Amino acid sequence: MADSISGHLILIMAPSGSGKGTLVRYVREELSDIVSFATSCTTRTPRPGEKDGETYFFKTREEFENLIEAGAFLEWEEYSGNLYGTLKDELLTPLGEGKLVLYELDVRGVQSLSEIISREDMTIIYLDAGGWDVLERRIRGRAPITDEELAKRKERYEHESQAKDMADVIIPNPDGKLEETKQKLAEVIKAEYNKIV
Repeated sequence: MADSISGHLILIMAPSGSGKGTLVRYVREELSDIVSFATSCTTRTPRPGEKDGETYFFKTREEFENLIEAGAFLEWEEYSGNLYGTLKDELLTPLGEGKLVLYELDVRGVQSLSEIISREDMTIIYLDAGGWDVLERRIRGRAPITDEELAKRKERYEHESQAKDMADVIIPNPDGKLEETKQKLAEVIKAEYNKIV
């Protein structure tokens, strides 16, 4: 599949609460003239403010399973009772057209894509917001969450924070430094864009 890629893929990887959503929204608003955005599919319920086709393609479990059967995904997984997946068309079509594509993905998804798409055709960015204490505070401040769900997030954080080694670029996103983080992310994206134009 990688043979037909003339563009470049930027994968954003970060534990829950790292500010990933805020930063991707910033890129959408400020750099949409140079970046294409790939959207994941999920069976989870939309949160307030999330738009179908932008945040995710929201599907019923039956719709998602039909897409699996049709071979529509590059990779998919189940997490907390919901299915998440990367549609082939969302990534491979714009990459084949020579575009710079930004995509958010978790560690397992990044590992799966690394087996399909050549490493020289992608840049993995890890957003590092700090330790679990910082992320727990952010997660609790975002929406009500059960202790059980929080424990799952912590377990996932421990797994995902070990994946920093996979990243080509680590961008710190500490509290109170959002503007600096935005600028650093924009610099990395513009540098990758300049390599393919």
